[in-house]
Order: sequence, then C-alpha cells, then structure tokens
Amino acid sequence: MTRVERMSMPGLLLIRRTVIGDLRGSFSELWREGEYRATDIGPFVQENVSVSRQHVLRGMHLQNPAGHSKLVTVVRGRVWDVVADLRVGSPTFGKWHGQELSDENGCQLYIPVGCAHGFVTLSPEAVFVYQMGGYYAPQHEIAVAWNDPALAITWPITDPILADKDRGAPTLDRIPRERLPVYDASSCRAPV
Repeated sequence: MTRVERMSMPGLLLIRRTVIGDLRGSFSELWREGEYRATDIGPFVQENVSVSRQHVLRGMHLQNPAGHSKLVTVVRGRVWDVVADLRVGSPTFGKWHGQELSDENGCQLYIPVGCAHGFVTLSPEAVFVYQMGGYYAPQHEIAVAWNDPALAITWPITDPILADKDRGAPTLDRIPRERLPVYDASSCRAPV
C-alpha cells in the first residue's frame, strides 16, 4: 500500500497501491493484513469477483441491517466507481463520490457500512474484486436507482446495460427512512 487518503465522506478511503510493471506485465499487492489493519481497514469475511463487459452498470446497492464495509479493486480493465452516503444523520447524507479504478492506476476504495455502491465498466471488460466485512445477505439488500435525480450522480454514459433489479430500483425518496442505515461516527475512525 502506497498511500491512504480520506475522502470528504466520513469513513470513505482511497488507497493508492504501488503497481510494479515491466515487459512481462505487472505485480501489486491487493491486501496485506498488518498494513491495512493499521489503518482500520478490515477484517474481511467474504471475497467476490465480478466480470463485466463495457457499459454494464452494477448498482447502487447496500445492505441494511447486516450492512458491511467493502474494499474494492479492479484487477483488469477500468471502471467508474461510485459511493453514495445513505446513512441517515451523516454530514454527507445524499452525497456521492466518483473515482476511476483500473488495473493501471492501482486505486482501491474502502467503502464504509451504510454507503451504497455501484460502478460502470469503461473498458471492453473489467474484473472487479470485492473484499467484504460481512456476508452477502440478499434479504437485506437495498437497491437505489442509479439515475436518481436527488443523488444526481454524474455517470460517464447515459444508456448503461442494467440488471432487472437495477432497472426497477426505486429512487431514494421512495425508500422508507427506517429502512436506511443510521450514521455512526465511531465506525469512521480510521487513523490514516
């Protein structure tokens, strides 16, 4: 891990990893327990990988209850990654952060519990790795419209390829407030 930067959203961290490349290809570490745990990132209990073709948009998703943090990394290709703060009471509730993640720039995002996450694939294909601080629980999943005017997320494409659940996801104002997570400042204490 080269550098960890706090974003304006409480608990959201940008990790700039070192990618070493030569004529053979490249090498980088995705996770080193002691180094990441020293910045309060982790522990993780589940790791997932998704492969998406160009213009596929996955998101915006979160879980509540049984929410979990995520460390997200692109190991092949490029994506525009978006995190939206949906924690009731958060100073950045309803705000979003967008970041290009790619195998070349080596960036990762650490996404705190209670934030919705999504991405759109910019390259012909992207391989995306999620390390999760809790188990996927579909019965607790919440999907929010990727194009919700209240969130006003700036996506780099206007006509993405969507799953049915994302195409039919409600806007934030249609999700009961009690269904959303509550902000806990103590969970955003990473001593970067």
